[in-house]
Amino acid sequence: MGLISRKPAVLLLEDGSVFKGNSLGKIGTATGEICYNTGMTGYQEIYTDPSYFGQIIINTSSHIGNYGTVDNEQESKEPQINGVIINEYSEVYSRSNSDESLEEYFIKNNTVAIFDIDTRKLVKYIRDKGAMNAIISSETLDIEKLKNLLSKVPPMKNLELSSQVTTKKEYTYGDEKADTKIAVLDLGCKKSILDNFSNRGALCKVFPAKTSYKDMQSWNPDGFFISNGPGDPASMDYAVNTVKEIIDNEKPIFGICLGHQILARACNISTYKLHNGHRGINHPVKNLKSGKSEVTSQNHGFAVSMDEIKESKSLELTHVNLNDETVEGIRVKGKKAFSVQYHPESSPGPHDSRYLFDDFINMIKK
Repeated sequence: MGLISRKPAVLLLEDGSVFKGNSLGKIGTATGEICYNTGMTGYQEIYTDPSYFGQIIINTSSHIGNYGTVDNEQESKEPQINGVIINEYSEVYSRSNSDESLEEYFIKNNTVAIFDIDTRKLVKYIRDKGAMNAIISSETLDIEKLKNLLSKVPPMKNLELSSQVTTKKEYTYGDEKADTKIAVLDLGCKKSILDNFSNRGALCKVFPAKTSYKDMQSWNPDGFFISNGPGDPASMDYAVNTVKEIIDNEKPIFGICLGHQILARACNISTYKLHNGHRGINHPVKNLKSGKSEVTSQNHGFAVSMDEIKESKSLELTHVNLNDETVEGIRVKGKKAFSVQYHPESSPGPHDSRYLFDDFINMIKK
């Protein structure tokens, strides 16, 4: 039965719905916005993605843990999620290079999880009801007590979280002798994004989220990257103002996910909270320039206003989601500035969109 004897655990949703299961990982209580990822693989990359900070993640794949964990598959130093919900936990893992089981990984990282939950039923429920806060507990099953704790959890809307996950001090990543220098505004940046720049011969200097344009420019970078991250872009005027300065100074700029939303807001386009968000590794996106479809990796709960993009004289729509026709990519007219809502670095997911890193490098070199 794994490392510890199983204790009963409970999942309580904000609307009062209760789901019962068994404990996994740390014995404790976890709160946050509940959301689901439809990817069949890549659970460790999902758990360590800073964009999930403050959330409880449901893995929709039936079996989780069957290939263990590997240290070099981290997207950050440790899990960023507040809690995990699983259908069936695999006690046995079979990958030869695994460092430890998923349960060992959870315990080491103080992660609260629950399994033996009918995740298909749960996801169907949330899909209809929409995103909401939730609480997992394996230390108390007192529903009234848990309701009281849950009532104190702030909603994701208007929540600023990037300052909690960003690097505390600037650092470089890549070849110090590289010809191309990219300043990265770290709003919750994934390691695989830095790898994609480094693998293309660029040196990145990663700056804390609230770094000013002036301080980043003092490094004399060739271009600026605005990263992914958690929280509501409407609460991040500090980043919006920085991006406005980058645009005004005619510098090359590329944004992914939250960085895409910040670029849009810097161009006076509003953002809004999605009913559920897009989280998975098989979301179809159409590139309006090439006419081709890309299968993409996604993780976001907010989106850019399509109506305002269509009316904008300064922005061009470049990519659109084929499931719900939401904005997936924009370009600033007359500027070297573009962004996408999805994750071209994938990890996990297909590599259909990694050409965007080449596009940015080529834009800088021109």
